[in-house]
Amino acid sequence: MLIKNARIVTHDEDFTGVVRVASGRIAEVAPGTTSVSEAEDWGGDYLLPGLVELHTDNIEKHLAPRPGVLWNHDAAIIVHDAQVATAGITTVFDALGIGSRAGVGIRETELQARCARSIEQLAARGLLRVDHFLHLRCEIASADVLEVFDRLASHSLLRLVSVMDHTPGQRQWHDPAQWRRYQERHGKWTDEQASTMLNELADDQQRYAQAHRAEIVARCRVLGVPLASHDDTTVDHVLEALDEGMVLAEFPTTLAAAQAARDHGIATIMGAPNVVRGGSHSGNVSALELARAGLLDILSSDYVPSSLLTATFELVDKAGWTLSQAVRTVSSAPARAAGLVDRGVIAPGLRADFVRVALQDRLPVPRSTFVAGRRVA
Repeated sequence: MLIKNARIVTHDEDFTGVVRVASGRIAEVAPGTTSVSEAEDWGGDYLLPGLVELHTDNIEKHLAPRPGVLWNHDAAIIVHDAQVATAGITTVFDALGIGSRAGVGIRETELQARCARSIEQLAARGLLRVDHFLHLRCEIASADVLEVFDRLASHSLLRLVSVMDHTPGQRQWHDPAQWRRYQERHGKWTDEQASTMLNELADDQQRYAQAHRAEIVARCRVLGVPLASHDDTTVDHVLEALDEGMVLAEFPTTLAAAQAARDHGIATIMGAPNVVRGGSHSGNVSALELARAGLLDILSSDYVPSSLLTATFELVDKAGWTLSQAVRTVSSAPARAAGLVDRGVIAPGLRADFVRVALQDRLPVPRSTFVAGRRVA
C-alpha cells in the first residue's frame, strides 16, 4: 500500500508526504510526493497514528441501551467494536467495572464475567475489527470485588487494573448532593430513599475499601499488571498511589492532585469529553486547565468514543498545543503507558495502525481506519 498527498502527523511534526506499508508494518515515511501511478491520493487529508484507548465504558451503553433494559452481551461487544473502529481507535482497553453495588446492575458479577469471556472468544475468532485488551476497574468498596477479580485474573487479554471508590463523600463524589443529582437522572428519590442508600454505601466503604485496595495491589504485583489510581483528589491520594506502585492517575479531580502526579512521575489521564465540553460533568477540574498547565499526558474517550479525535484538535485550538503534541496524548503516550511498543507512532518498523481524517469546519471526521495495514472501517 502506498499513500501520497497525506498530511502525516509523526511524533514531533506534521508534513505533507508519502507513507508506504508492507506486510502490515510501516515501511517508509517521507515528505514530498511520488510518481508511482498506483499510489492512493489522500487529497491532503490527515494521516494520524491509530488511536489507543485505555479506559472506555462504551460497552455499558450497549449493554443497557435504556434504563432497565439488558442487551445480549455478544451483540453489545460487536457494536462497541464497530463504533470504536469508526472513531479511529485501533487499540482499545475495554474497561469492565467489577464489584457489585446497589443501583449499578450492569456491573453485576456474572454479566461482567460473561463479557470478559465474550471479548476473548470474539477476538480469538477474528470477529473484532480492532485490538482489544481488558481493563478491570475494581470498585474496592464492594463485598465481591476480590471474588470477581480472582475469576478474571488469568484472562488472556488482561493488561490494566484500576482501583476506584465511588462512595458518595469520596473522591469524584466528594459532594454527596452532586452524587444524588447524578443518580436521579433516571428518576427522583425521596429523602428517605437517598438517606438509606447513602448510609449503606458508607457502611460498605468503611468495611471493605482499604482492605480490598491492598489485596488488589498485592495481586497485581504478583501478576505484573500495571495499576492505575482513579479520581485522586488530594496530594495524599497521589502519595498513596505512589507507594503502591501506580503508573497512571485516571481523572484526577483537582489541579493539586494532577500536579502531584506529575511531580512523582505518574502519568495523568483525563477524559476527552471533559475537553470537548469545556469542563467536567461532575464539577471537577477542567482537562483544558490541566492541558494549559502542562499536566495532561493521556486522553481517554471514557463514555464517547468519537470524543478522542475531537478533543485532539480541541487541544490545538483551545490549549495552544501543536498537533503532534496533541496526537501523542491519544497514541504514543497511552501505548507506552500500557507497555505497547509496536504502535502509536507513524514511523518505519511499527505496526501500520493509522486513521485517515478530514476536517469539516475544524471538526475532525474519520474517513477510514487501518489496523496492521488492513482497512477495518
